[in-house]
Amino acid sequence: MRSFRYLLLAGLMTAAMATQAAPVTYKMDPGHTLVLFSWNHFGYSNPTANIGLGDGTIVFDDKDPSKSSVNVTLPLADLDTHVSKLDEHLKKPDFLDADKYPTITFKSTKVQAEGGNKYKVTGDLTVHGVTKPVTLDATLNKSGEHPMLKVPTVGFDAVTTIKRSEFGVGAYVPNISDDISVRITTEASVPKTEATK
Repeated sequence: MRSFRYLLLAGLMTAAMATQAAPVTYKMDPGHTLVLFSWNHFGYSNPTANIGLGDGTIVFDDKDPSKSSVNVTLPLADLDTHVSKLDEHLKKPDFLDADKYPTITFKSTKVQAEGGNKYKVTGDLTVHGVTKPVTLDATLNKSGEHPMLKVPTVGFDAVTTIKRSEFGVGAYVPNISDDISVRITTEASVPKTEATK
């Protein structure tokens, strides 16, 4: 009888620990992360640029998404439109002024589950020295052990639209659109040193 009670107690403790699992911290993979932004040019075309990932951390709790968070730094030195002269122009003072403001950052303030694999991620976006609240519509693509890395991994897509003039980058509006469409795709994994602890 005593052994049964021990087994029951152990089972209850295991269940309690499972329901109170801590959020997991993932490092975003620069090789599988794209931060794409696009705009309209005089109504004729919709160019797209990628800002390479400098550093990114996702804390994700699938049981309680409100405990999740995102923190990302994007270096403007890595901005890539595939047109070198346009890269140079976008980094100049009339646009992003990359010498004075070398990074774009996003730090979440709230993560809200929307049902299924959908989330609203609200946070502070800092561009050109100006910080404004922005909400990302995020989708969890997949969560599980990465088949090659053998560590827990998550993959997300996210989209939003911002007005560049609100960040002090309003040159040539409205001929060059004020609205900037942003699309993000990323894979993030638990660092191997953490996964083996």
